[in-house]
Amino acid sequence: MPIVMVNIKEGRTVEQKRAMVTKMTDVLCETMNVKPASVRIIINEMKNDNFAIAGTLVCDDPSKQIKKN
Repeated sequence: MPIVMVNIKEGRTVEQKRAMVTKMTDVLCETMNVKPASVRIIINEMKNDNFAIAGTLVCDDPSKQIKKN
C-alpha cells in the first residue's frame, strides 16, 4: 500500500488538489502495480507563517505568496 505525503503551501483550490491526487494515483498504480483502492495520499497545507524561504517567513514577503490562477 503506497502512502504519499505532499506538503504544499496553503492557497490551492480543491479542484487543483483533486487533479493532483487523481494523477498521482494513476502514476502510483502504473509504476508500483497496485490498485487505486490501495493508494493513500496525505496533503499537509502550510500557512505562510509556517514556511520560510532564504530566512524570511513567506507571510513577511508578499513576493513569495502563491499567485492564484
